[in-house]
Amino acid sequence: MLNIGSLVIGVIALVLAVFAFIPLLGWANWVIIPFAVVGLALGAMSDKTSGRNLNIVVIVIGVIRLMLGGGII
Repeated sequence: MLNIGSLVIGVIALVLAVFAFIPLLGWANWVIIPFAVVGLALGAMSDKTSGRNLNIVVIVIGVIRLMLGGGII
């Protein structure tokens, strides 16, 4: 059950992360990354690893986007 919750949070965060790639919307990653960290925590408590891995990918995408935009844009 925790893995399903982690997957749901990961998919929502991934959709929002794609939205945050639009120029001048990079600030949204400051909300998306902590949201994905919650999903990562749920995935870490689960027996399966798919939810955890999805949230790790979302976090990496968000951090790279923040680095490209200088942390703000």
